[in-house]
Amino acid sequence: MGRIVFGFIITCFFVACNDATIAGDTHSFNENSWDVNEKVSFELPALDSLKQYNIFLNVRNTNDYPFSNLFLIASLQYPNGKTVVDTLEYRMAAPDGSWLGTGLGSIKESKLYYKENFGFAEDGNYTLNITHAVRNNGDVQGVINLDGISDVGYSVEEIENN
Repeated sequence: MGRIVFGFIITCFFVACNDATIAGDTHSFNENSWDVNEKVSFELPALDSLKQYNIFLNVRNTNDYPFSNLFLIASLQYPNGKTVVDTLEYRMAAPDGSWLGTGLGSIKESKLYYKENFGFAEDGNYTLNITHAVRNNGDVQGVINLDGISDVGYSVEEIENN
């Protein structure tokens, strides 16, 4: 229960600190470990089809994360049933091993671009699904339990017209 309250407070903090964020949600993992079979799903709220948005993936990692990059499979399902799948790679650490995310202590948050200048042209619900696709070098089999990832989520920011 305490972890849920903590996650809610952290989410509210990050949303409150950025006036451009108009939607977002976060999923927390038990024991800071993301199972390869655990698909994280978010239903995006209905947004103005005449406006443009940036969509970000937000990842929180601890010092237990053993890799310098992160591979994700993100699929966006449109209201008409069409699904667009993207394989994404993000750098999580600098060459010297220091984390690229922000935050104090052992938890760092990375705000990662997913879709830039995106329009929600279709009326209805969009669904975002995220899985990890991390592998050890030389291994065909992916990492089963990705340690050091505490949370994954998304945020949507409206692009202001100048």
